[in-house]
Amino acid sequence: MINTTEQNQQQALDHLEDVWLFGYGSLIFKVDFPILEQRPASISGWSRRFWQASHDHRGTPEKPGRVVTLIEEPGNICQGMAYRVTPDTFAHLDHREKNGYLRFFAPLSFTDAPEHVPAEALVYVAGPDNAAFLGDAPLQDIAQQIASSHGPSGANADYLLQLDDALKTMGAIDTHVAELAAQVRALL
Repeated sequence: MINTTEQNQQQALDHLEDVWLFGYGSLIFKVDFPILEQRPASISGWSRRFWQASHDHRGTPEKPGRVVTLIEEPGNICQGMAYRVTPDTFAHLDHREKNGYLRFFAPLSFTDAPEHVPAEALVYVAGPDNAAFLGDAPLQDIAQQIASSHGPSGANADYLLQLDDALKTMGAIDTHVAELAAQVRALL
């Protein structure tokens, strides 16, 4: 496991009054931090994929689970949730997202505004250069790994199914998540 907490905390945010955060995975269904405002949003040029190992939450070092990260994909739109938070919130989030995730600012659009108002938001992404990056695999192999993995934060299948349910509730379409969820439900 690579701990990126220290690296993320080198990016000072204390000069800001508030910060938008874009959530595309567990940050959609597990909001365990104080928020000032919440709005549906999307980012362009990225796809959500179950390509990151979870050694610390949804799996173990011996049997890692799989969680989502973002993969650059020109022309694609990833739907999620934006949260306006205070900068001190990132002490908690940097620890929570420590297994290979680095944060950076990216443009986002609020999807609840007719004109899709743009803003900048911090996004946590675990890129292909981090030690926990698993990358692509056949969907049935990913589904099997998710169905059989469990960690300190619970079953890996729960993470996937909660994300699938949350995306459906938002009206967000993500075929990668939906197809994986269907396969994992069949395995369970």
